[in-house]
Amino acid sequence: MKYKLIILSIFILFVASCSNTKFLPDGEYLYIGGKLKVENESISKKERKALQAELAKLIRPKPNKKILGLRPRLYIYNLVDTVKKEKGFKHWLKNKVGEPPVLFSQVDLEYNKSVLQNYVENNGYFNAETTADSTRFDKKVEANYVVNPKQQYKIKSVQFPTDSSAISKAVSNTKSRSLLKVGDAYSLDRIKEERIRIDTRIKEEGFFYFNNDYLKVQVDSTVAKNEVDLIVKVKDEAPDVSKIPYRINKVIVYPNYAIQQQDTINYKKDSIVKYKNFTIIDNKKLFNPRIFDRTLYFEKGVLYNRTNHNLSLNRLVNLGTFKFVKNQFKVSDTIGNFLDAYYYLTPMPKKSFRLEILAKTNSANYTGTELSINWSNRNTFKGAELLTISAFGGFEVQVSGENNGYNVYRFGAESNLIWPRIISPFNFVSASGFVPRTKATLGYEYLSRTKLYSLQTLKGAFGYIWKENERKEHQFNVSEITFASPQNVSQLYKDQIVINPSLSRVIDKQLIFGPTYSYTYTNTMQKKRINTIFYKGGLDLSGIITGLVTGANAKKGDTVNILGIPFSQYIKVNNEFKHNYKLGKDSQIASRIIAGAGFSFGNSVEMPFSKQFFIGGTNSLRAFRARSVGPGTYDGSKDAGTFLPDQSGDVVLEMNTEYRFKIYRFLNGAFFVDAGNIWLLNENAAKPGSKFTKNFIEEIAVGTGFGLRFDFSFLVLRTDLAFPLKKPYLPQGNRWVADKISFGNGAWRSDNLVFNLAIGYPF
Repeated sequence: MKYKLIILSIFILFVASCSNTKFLPDGEYLYIGGKLKVENESISKKERKALQAELAKLIRPKPNKKILGLRPRLYIYNLVDTVKKEKGFKHWLKNKVGEPPVLFSQVDLEYNKSVLQNYVENNGYFNAETTADSTRFDKKVEANYVVNPKQQYKIKSVQFPTDSSAISKAVSNTKSRSLLKVGDAYSLDRIKEERIRIDTRIKEEGFFYFNNDYLKVQVDSTVAKNEVDLIVKVKDEAPDVSKIPYRINKVIVYPNYAIQQQDTINYKKDSIVKYKNFTIIDNKKLFNPRIFDRTLYFEKGVLYNRTNHNLSLNRLVNLGTFKFVKNQFKVSDTIGNFLDAYYYLTPMPKKSFRLEILAKTNSANYTGTELSINWSNRNTFKGAELLTISAFGGFEVQVSGENNGYNVYRFGAESNLIWPRIISPFNFVSASGFVPRTKATLGYEYLSRTKLYSLQTLKGAFGYIWKENERKEHQFNVSEITFASPQNVSQLYKDQIVINPSLSRVIDKQLIFGPTYSYTYTNTMQKKRINTIFYKGGLDLSGIITGLVTGANAKKGDTVNILGIPFSQYIKVNNEFKHNYKLGKDSQIASRIIAGAGFSFGNSVEMPFSKQFFIGGTNSLRAFRARSVGPGTYDGSKDAGTFLPDQSGDVVLEMNTEYRFKIYRFLNGAFFVDAGNIWLLNENAAKPGSKFTKNFIEEIAVGTGFGLRFDFSFLVLRTDLAFPLKKPYLPQGNRWVADKISFGNGAWRSDNLVFNLAIGYPF
């Protein structure tokens, strides 16, 4: 039997291999790839191996992909009949899953030979020899390339201009950071990079009209055996204007410029305003001139500088007030080497109105809709301030898990005023291309949980937002105030508090005030990266100074009230880290880690319920109901009464990872694993096993599952089916339940399978 299986396997491999060639057109051969060999014993084995790896990447075309010696995609292409329609399952199977044959007639041996020869010469192997040939195996052909690179040339010296001209001095002054190093291998690519580097550097010294094409690097290979001298020069044919450093003369701003206008439009005298170093030409006087002093970096008499050029443009764009930003430099008519800088700015409509209807989900397994009305004023006080006023209303229903009919209705309003500057008694200077902002927020929300209670919340905040660059952002609220007051608490809810006292914390009056800070780093905007990361860390402080001044100590009964309400005193830190690794065009591994902790003291025995951590649900541990896990090994379902468990904690640790892949057009799939839990920092007799200890790893909940994502571009509808692998609330030794999985058992499915319906990706 064993030998029969071996013979059968060999037969299948043979048939699958042969079947791919019988479909070839007459006179054609299947190209099976190129073999490359680097022959030269005078260079090290390591060097030969590295060179061979780089050269192999240059050979074109690439042959059909192989898996275990077979070409399954080519086999599928040949197996499916040719279809005329450019859509449908057959077309998708043949052209998306399948892969057409790569024919030897598509291979240009001489072209590949020249590419390989150029590469080795451009990397210092000046006397290299390259040959190209092919080998035929029945109806298959393999290309063969042999490269003899000889000895690589190294850099003996690098010489910069020594004459006294302004341009030569500027070029010579950049040599301390030269990319061309004595002893390095000759590289044409490195020489090109050096020209770009020099050009970039001298653009900072006023040479506005210079560019890297005006530079050349001469190579002298006669100085020694296998060594070269590199001589950096400014080309003789470079125009005279490129050799002169320019200074800024006038800075003229047109802040109400229409695209159809001509630059030569005449304005009335009262349209022209002189402000510090700028000339503002605004016939409608839409903007206060001071915003340009904060935005534009150029001043009269300073050398032109490419960094300041780009920073000024970036800041004008990031004001969010102008639809189009155009910049132009012209040689000034004044005596000397001067440039006049012109800025043509087309404003957006000052006021706008927007109506939005949103579909939304949250971690508590509630799904619903929200209607919002937004009004904006982009230039409220003529200083590019942005005022937004919004009103919203919506409802949410529980569509997965046990639906008890306790729907949520909410409405409210919020206003935000953003100034494009830092309003502070202290001087704040930012060299970033992003305009720092001051933000004030005031909001009100009324939330009603049917049959249970209502909650009114007032919020206010004042703080700053600034970005170091496109990757790093800071947000610091000098003060963030939240006041929450319950109303209409039903008798049903009061009865449940008797069963589960922790429910009372949901409707406690709350007064939270203090500074908050968050830092965000991301490179997800760099689309070509294989690895992208996102990190957000936050610090939340409440009542710290007030607690110290008043000497509040809730544990000793010395509770201090403000407006009849005990203010909250705590420190909270949270961190979220996301990582995406692209496996291919349509697949990736996405992961997330959340870690946070909150510590109450002084005027508070516990952190406010709204500030504690929760876990479980559609965007968290998908194998567990929302807020049903923890804290620690505590089983909240036993004390939940009529309601679902609603557990919170002072410490959170959560880890998620999923493999995402495309199935068909708008349909994507994902396999995922989630793990995590929450804990309390202090013992709670009503919740045994809830305290955070050194054994926390043993108390981690684990779940897994599969999901579908219907990506319609404007909306992503997500369905996840998950089940637990480890239940922390079970006795130690029985927490892993993977061995009890039984999809055919109705009772197991009822107790363990969790279906999640959500909008958007979980992270």
